[in-house]
Amino acid sequence: MKKVELLNLKGEKVKDINLNEEIFDITPNKAVLKDAIVLAMASLRQGTHSTKNRSEVSGGGRKPWRQKGTGHARQGSIRAVQWVGGGRYGTPVPRDYSKKQNRKERRIALKSALSEKANDKAIIVLDSFKIPTPKTKDFINTLETLKIKDKKVLLVVNALDDKMILASRNLQNVVLILADELNVLDVVATDVMVITEEALKYVEEVLK
Repeated sequence: MKKVELLNLKGEKVKDINLNEEIFDITPNKAVLKDAIVLAMASLRQGTHSTKNRSEVSGGGRKPWRQKGTGHARQGSIRAVQWVGGGRYGTPVPRDYSKKQNRKERRIALKSALSEKANDKAIIVLDSFKIPTPKTKDFINTLETLKIKDKKVLLVVNALDDKMILASRNLQNVVLILADELNVLDVVATDVMVITEEALKYVEEVLK
C-alpha cells in the first residue's frame, strides 16, 4: 500500500493517506501507455494542411506550344508540376490524424502513468487548494512553499474558481485541470502532479 503525506497550503503535514494500489501501484504497461500518448498528440493535430495539385491550380487550359518542331521539350500545360506556378505533387492534403484506443486500454494507460508518477514520488496531495486573491504572485508563492516553483506542475482540482484560473493562466509551467479531465498526456508531460484530496477520491472512484 503506497502512502503519501496530505499537506496543507503551508506545506505542513496534516496526516498520511493511502493511495489505491490498483491505480497507483500497478506495473506500468509501456506499450499501451505509448499508444495513449501517440493518440493524445495525434488528436491535437488539425490536419488542415493543404496545397493545390495540378487539377486545382487555375490556368493552363491550353497547350503552351505545338508538340513538335519548336526545339522545346513537349509540354501539355503551363500548370504542370515542373512549371513555376504549377500544381504540386506529393504534398500535404487535408486528413484526419485521430487514432483509436478502446476504453480498457485507455484506463490501463492512465493507471500506468499515475503509477509511474507515484513511483517517482512526484505526487503531492493537498487537503484543499484555495488562494486568497487572483494574483499570479500569490500562486507563485504557494508553489514556492510547496518547493515546486521551478517544476512543470499539473494541478488537479475538483472545482475551479475565478481566483484560481486568473492566478494561474499566465504561468507557463502550470497546467490546471478538473479531476474529470485527467489525461495521460498531461500526467506524463509534467514533472509533478498536485491533486486535492477531494479530486483524488474522485479519480480513485472512477478508475477503481
